[in-house]
Amino acid sequence: MQTTRTDLALEQTPDTLPEGITLTRRGREFAVTEIVIDSDAHGDVIGRQKGRYLTLEHLTPHAPADTLRAQTEELAAELRQFLPVRGAVTVAGLGNQDITPDALGPMTAGQILATRHLRRELSADDTETAFLRDLRPVSVLSNGVLGQTGIETAELISALRETVQPVCIIAVDALACSELSRLGTTVQISDAGISPGSGVQNRRAELSSRTLGVPVIAVGVPTVVDLHTVVRQAAGEDVPLPEGFPNMMVTPRDIDRLLHHAARLLSLAINLALHPQFTFADVEVL
Repeated sequence: MQTTRTDLALEQTPDTLPEGITLTRRGREFAVTEIVIDSDAHGDVIGRQKGRYLTLEHLTPHAPADTLRAQTEELAAELRQFLPVRGAVTVAGLGNQDITPDALGPMTAGQILATRHLRRELSADDTETAFLRDLRPVSVLSNGVLGQTGIETAELISALRETVQPVCIIAVDALACSELSRLGTTVQISDAGISPGSGVQNRRAELSSRTLGVPVIAVGVPTVVDLHTVVRQAAGEDVPLPEGFPNMMVTPRDIDRLLHHAARLLSLAINLALHPQFTFADVEVL
């Protein structure tokens, strides 16, 4: 039996929608598909939990400046719909920065504006810095993977929860997909949380409202696809693979370029979504 390895809900949703699942399309710079699953029971049909899954396709790595701005603003507007209006937010960059296809989370986290400390660092009497003290409290976490630290990211966030007191977690991670054209060109946003590594059969502790007690917004871009999928797409779905044919996760040759662009787009959009008083020009120079 062939198993499709993918983190994208869109790739697991059949053309004929099962009961309890709705699909709508919209978008300007992106082709946006929103899938809503109204219960875990209905989500079991496609292997997904209850929640909203937004897929934004046609991210443009070679985009001119005006396209980057338009895509950033559209992505930020879509992401903002998932966020509480007020309160502290923690952005967690998941993954291993030493392995390029898995470095999306750390690369994005490194470009997020951390503001949680500003209220106590800046003088209340300084009118020139008043706008900085009014920024939403944002903390950033990028602790590597379990094999490097011996600590699950979910464990670390849970331990910090009382100190940081976030009303929401944004978890950024590299994903797996089953359609080659989506590698590095698609963004998925979901309020169902995330199990890091699930798309490559290396599932780690779940980050979700059920495990952490606050909403977890998962944001990711697919950077890998499994070899069996590549071969089937090239040879045809009906062509059987030789017995014992090895499988492995593969990534595009230009993954460095794709990753840098994706991390920049995500970080700009997250900063803009968290701080709506800023313009694109503001977050671009932060």
